[in-house]
Amino acid sequence: MCRDWMISIRRACGALNFDRSTYHYTSRRADQAGLERRIREICETRVRYGYRRVHVLLEREGWATNIKRTYRIYRDLGLQLRNKTPKRRVKAKLREDRQVAIGPNDVWAMDFVHDQLATGKKQRVLATNALRLRCGGRHLLTLRAGA
Repeated sequence: MCRDWMISIRRACGALNFDRSTYHYTSRRADQAGLERRIREICETRVRYGYRRVHVLLEREGWATNIKRTYRIYRDLGLQLRNKTPKRRVKAKLREDRQVAIGPNDVWAMDFVHDQLATGKKQRVLATNALRLRCGGRHLLTLRAGA
């Protein structure tokens, strides 16, 4: 803008409501590529380590870094630990394969049926059904219900 309009930096910063100290500011921060690379290496070998543990390892190796800087780099690299989903517990005795029904009352199944009436009353019914049999093309089903 200064070259195009042939005005001083002071006038250009005043017109844009911009501080001259910000215009002249140069960062003195050192390049952090080595630190980022080392944090990534630590996290690849030790997957379950968080930023605090990574920071302790960096200090042991001689890196002079603040924990806030370690956290910022850790977050920017996307290395935050994910919440573990709870694992399903394996039952001690695994289920056996389904039995093939040969005759009536050979195989049973049970189910809980929940329902709510228009009045708001809730009902729970235990339905135990026996083997489905085919007799002459018709389905016969024994159904017993208990409250």
